[in-house]
Amino acid sequence: MNTWKNPKIRDEHLCRKALVYLRQSSMKQVINNRESQRLQYAMESEARSIGFAQTEVVDCDLGMRASIGSERRGFEYVISEVARGHVGAVVSREVSRLSRTDKDWCHLLEVCQVFDTLVLDEERVYDLSEIDDQLMLGIKGTMSVVELKILKMRMQDGKEEKARRGELKMRLPPGYAYDPFDKVVKDPDDRVRQAIASIFQKFKELWSARQTFKWFHDNDVSLPVNIWGGGHSRLQWKKPTQSFVENVLQNPFYAGAYVYGRRPTKTVFSENKLTKKRSGTPVSPEECRVFIKEHHEGYISWEEYEQNRERMRRNSLRFESDPTVAAVRSGHGLLAGLLRCGHCGRKLQVRYWGKTGTKPRYFCNGNYDTGGDYCISFGGDKIDDRLGEEILGAISELGIEAALRAIETLNGQQDTRCHAYELELKQLRYETERAFEQYNQVDPKNRLVAQELENRWNAKMLQLQQAQDALASLQPTYQTVTPHVEECIRNLGRNFSQVWNDTHCPMDLKKKIAHAIIEEITVNLHDDSRMLHFVIHWKGGCHTELSILKPRSAIYAKTSMEALDIIRKMSSNYGDDQIAAVLNKSGHRTGKEKRWNQERVATARRKNSIPGQRRAPEKLTVLTQAQAAKYCKVSQHTIHRMVETGLLVNHQQVPLAPWEISKADLDSPQIKIVLQHLKQTGELTTRGDHLANQLPLTLINKGVDNGGYYE
Repeated sequence: MNTWKNPKIRDEHLCRKALVYLRQSSMKQVINNRESQRLQYAMESEARSIGFAQTEVVDCDLGMRASIGSERRGFEYVISEVARGHVGAVVSREVSRLSRTDKDWCHLLEVCQVFDTLVLDEERVYDLSEIDDQLMLGIKGTMSVVELKILKMRMQDGKEEKARRGELKMRLPPGYAYDPFDKVVKDPDDRVRQAIASIFQKFKELWSARQTFKWFHDNDVSLPVNIWGGGHSRLQWKKPTQSFVENVLQNPFYAGAYVYGRRPTKTVFSENKLTKKRSGTPVSPEECRVFIKEHHEGYISWEEYEQNRERMRRNSLRFESDPTVAAVRSGHGLLAGLLRCGHCGRKLQVRYWGKTGTKPRYFCNGNYDTGGDYCISFGGDKIDDRLGEEILGAISELGIEAALRAIETLNGQQDTRCHAYELELKQLRYETERAFEQYNQVDPKNRLVAQELENRWNAKMLQLQQAQDALASLQPTYQTVTPHVEECIRNLGRNFSQVWNDTHCPMDLKKKIAHAIIEEITVNLHDDSRMLHFVIHWKGGCHTELSILKPRSAIYAKTSMEALDIIRKMSSNYGDDQIAAVLNKSGHRTGKEKRWNQERVATARRKNSIPGQRRAPEKLTVLTQAQAAKYCKVSQHTIHRMVETGLLVNHQQVPLAPWEISKADLDSPQIKIVLQHLKQTGELTTRGDHLANQLPLTLINKGVDNGGYYE
């Protein structure tokens, strides 16, 4: 660059510093293209030869792209220094190094023009105050941007064309490798293959990605993970994270499908600048730019992959287009995730209420979130029981077959955890033997190397011993079913309904059975009749319709006015237990159609602010029929006859309530004469004054001696 006598370079430029800007687009270029890097550094000598006493090399953008969305600290530093008036010239071997976008390029030229800063490259000097130089730099900047886009377009088209043939090499997930012919094959390591297969096996058993993750984490079973670095990957065994398990289950590559463009990038405007970022949610395989089924051998079939994807979608807690909580959990709502509102089409959610928090209640949100009402809502206890009967009716005949399958599974089932430890044990034995061979081959005189190899050998032997101890502590790999246990399982199949209704039958097992045979259940509410109309859509395509009276909500489950009137009249003299007995005799029921007891009477009094007591206080002046009989030493039938004939007076707060008999009436002379005559003659008369005057008696009844009690 011969610019020694260039009139564009003036003293006001030379008194300031020259910034020498360096950039290469990738770290691969930084490592391999060393000659280009040397030529860019040589521009500092060129700037000094021109006459710039102060020079500064800005090389922090080596390995950085200059396209949209890139962050270049070096380029930003150049802009800021020019704007502060400290720069006389911006030097670069090629002006295209400065920028690959129109926005950044125009920004730099505008700042250089305002602060009278020159732009130098290997060919010439550009003064932005001259129209010809502005035009020349504008053309070069446009060509630089177009060049970048053309190169990217050609490279992208080439990649896509190769991807359409399924030949574009990509980072393979754990469990796969390339053979010598660049074909995708399963990893030759048997331990890796078995570990990846165990993820899909456990998900098939547990129906939940989180439960699958927890099984591996709780049982201390490691999984293979690819660790990327230095342009290549290495396999590492570690405890899995939940995101890793979910990615394996959702990755179509494990189903034998080749996809390209599964995570497309998009350009967004953020913080006053355009940035490129990767889409957070991968698109479905069918929406990818390249989708090739049966491209390589999969760990699962494509049908099983779609089933897993649908199950994970239903298990999602993100209430988007289809709000549902459909994962099989241990909650007491049998129909959670199966009910769909027949009015608006949404899935019904479940919440748990009651003192123990186990009473399910199903509801459809409707427009509740916007200030409206629930579309439909009802208690789940009776509904679960009724639809449970339908499920039993559908599968009871298959109970024997299910029992035989259970026997077959127990006889041939291999413990996944034990198998994982066995594979780890084989690998550790190989690594221990290899460490010993390396130690054995080293020259004993080379103590530095020998000591390091000995430490590695000892570490491998320690890991081997730990794996052996862990395997020995586990139960046997296979479970043997004795003839007695086999007969018990067959009996469970014959009495499947008893097993279903048993309190020890786990709820998550019931839910799995329900989800396995039912696609969904549509429910409608007829307001005029308060009837819930259910349509059960079975997996085979058939459907069953039934109607159930909607359980009364606690809002409407109020105690009747007649029952409250009885409670008010009796609460002052009687306990809650006695009031409950009277209510039950009268045929009254609670608001939820249940029998009365002491607790329910107390609850009704508390809600209606009725004073009372749990048990009746003892009264010395007023006796019940039983107490009066005991006090007079006669039978209750005698007291009843005396009341019936008018000889004795009783009171009742309400019909069927206990009698109230005054103790003073029992101590009256007339009653004493009647009772004395009864004890002497065994005859009961209604007029004691006849006895006193020795007049004839009116016989009411003749009794016999009954242990000191007469009637």
